[in-house]
Amino acid sequence: MADPYANNVYHQGGDDSYGTYGEGGGQDGYGYQANYPPHEEDTASDATEGHDEEDQLYEGEYQGIPHPDEVKAAQRATRAVSELEELSEQYEDIIEDCGHGRFQWTLFTVLGLALMADGVECFVVAFVLPSAEKDLCLSNAEKGMLGLMVFLSMMVGAFLWGGLADKVGRRRCLIVALAINCIFAFLSSFAQGYGFFLFFRLLSGIGIGGTVPIVYSYFSEFLQVDKRGEHLSWLCMFWMIGGIYASFTAWGIIPRYGWGFSMGTEFQFHSWRVFVLVAALPAIASLVGLTFMPESPRFLLENAKHDEAWMILKQVHDTNWRAKGQPEKVFTVKSILVFDSLWCMHIFLQVLRNVASLLSAELRFATLFMAIIWFCMAFSYYGLSVWFPDMIKHLQHEEYESKVKVFHRERVENFHFNFSLENQIHKEGEYIHDKFVSIEMKSVQFEDSLFEDCLFEDIRSTDTVFENCTIRSTVFHNTDLLEEKFIDCRMENTSFEHSKHGCHLDTVEDNDVLIYLVSFLGSLAVLPGNIISALYMEKIGRVKIIGGSMLISAGCTFFLFLSFSQSAIIALQCLFCGISVAAWNGIEVVTVELYPASKRATAFGVLNALCKLAAVLGSSIFSSFVGITKAIPILLSFAALVCGGLVALRLPDTREKILQ
Repeated sequence: MADPYANNVYHQGGDDSYGTYGEGGGQDGYGYQANYPPHEEDTASDATEGHDEEDQLYEGEYQGIPHPDEVKAAQRATRAVSELEELSEQYEDIIEDCGHGRFQWTLFTVLGLALMADGVECFVVAFVLPSAEKDLCLSNAEKGMLGLMVFLSMMVGAFLWGGLADKVGRRRCLIVALAINCIFAFLSSFAQGYGFFLFFRLLSGIGIGGTVPIVYSYFSEFLQVDKRGEHLSWLCMFWMIGGIYASFTAWGIIPRYGWGFSMGTEFQFHSWRVFVLVAALPAIASLVGLTFMPESPRFLLENAKHDEAWMILKQVHDTNWRAKGQPEKVFTVKSILVFDSLWCMHIFLQVLRNVASLLSAELRFATLFMAIIWFCMAFSYYGLSVWFPDMIKHLQHEEYESKVKVFHRERVENFHFNFSLENQIHKEGEYIHDKFVSIEMKSVQFEDSLFEDCLFEDIRSTDTVFENCTIRSTVFHNTDLLEEKFIDCRMENTSFEHSKHGCHLDTVEDNDVLIYLVSFLGSLAVLPGNIISALYMEKIGRVKIIGGSMLISAGCTFFLFLSFSQSAIIALQCLFCGISVAAWNGIEVVTVELYPASKRATAFGVLNALCKLAAVLGSSIFSSFVGITKAIPILLSFAALVCGGLVALRLPDTREKILQ
């Protein structure tokens, strides 16, 4: 029986050529046969002999007859398109023969862990900040920079690794990216200063930023067309599982201050550092699993590595059919089309050339539409993801301030304060011969008060200030009441002994565990939406799922005008996340299917980098309006979601499309 793939040829325009490996080079080897048509040299006519080439005139130019060069170029372009479709169909036939089974599910788990690591990375800094800001003595500006750097580093990583994956290889780039993430995440947990912690988290983010562009491109090239949409949607679920894992482990670890150790006063390893280590476990597990996974055979064929691709496809075939109880089923493919890529160009120039090709005539509108959709979705999703917990904190703060106790002109003499002071304002008070020993002061403010012959010993304070006070003959021993906490105060014969410099962690009661609960519920709420979108991705179609989910999410944002309580905000967050996840699933599936194999990871990297930029803008803008107005964040998210949803409805339906 004749080999159905033996005569297939694939050519892509430009300097790249496709050929077929057959059995013509000897009995034991593969002979390579290029399939270029013979070149004919055009000779100048006698009438134009002696003229420069640019001065020559084609005789039929004024008769509307195409030039022979134009005819040949058109024929070449038509042949390239047909050969591109032929190669894509051949590879799809081979993947169908290999079946869907144990190999794909194993790769699904390994790549899912990598995607889970990306989801964890987005939450790590937000969860550790309440503790790290005290342990590392962070100012508000430093906290903002740390949160901003996470998304900026992931943006750089997405662009870098996405471009390299199309030229160096999916598996190789993903292994290096995850290794960088694991190494610097580990080092960041031991960093004792803000500078080193920021630097290590920056490099960690650059590493993990490559997972999303590579994972979807990598996995899609092992899937047959009728299973691609559903299984890529299942893969999306791991990102949400990463959020659940991060919030659950943070909730269980960070408040446990006993889970750490110290070496003198110079080295402290508190529980939040333990969480940073635990957060790296999905990346480590994926990295170990990838060492047993092969490279994408489609990538190898794109780079003229026929033998390696053939062996991997045979491995996929044998693994699946052996697991199904049919080990006798033989892999019958003998030759596969390949792409002879030119590698003389520097790798960096190849990546830039690939990025520029996303704006070529064939891909220009697809790239523009996808850029708008990615940006609008990320701007709203990440902006509201920051706005929800910030609004809850604002409501908590308002409730806390409403319960403040105010004391006017109290006179306390010869009294021993052995109980903590919290949420109090003392105005024009007088404290004579009083002792404040071994207590905590939290959110306490003294205004226009007098302290005379008092003792402050073993004091730990949070948000405590003295304004316009007179302090006479008073001793501060072993306290953290430093100069910056005394505003316009007059000191007379006052001494500070063994002051507590530096920062300290609060007790477990001070930990705001609500941030973990809100993130946990928000991540948990996406699972139903993820499951439903995966089951109906092929039936409804990607375009309708993206457009419909974004427009419904836009409608949900108007309910935020009615959110006057913490429970209402949490409920609306769960609703928004549960609906918007369907749009995310569709966006990622369509991105895979719109671009050819040679540009797929690059396109994913560029679009994911744009996504992280939108996340930075959205989170910065939305958080700036907390406590000021709800209208602007709600209207901005509504406008972005409607814009993205309407553009998504203009996308082509890619359900039955064979991957190029």
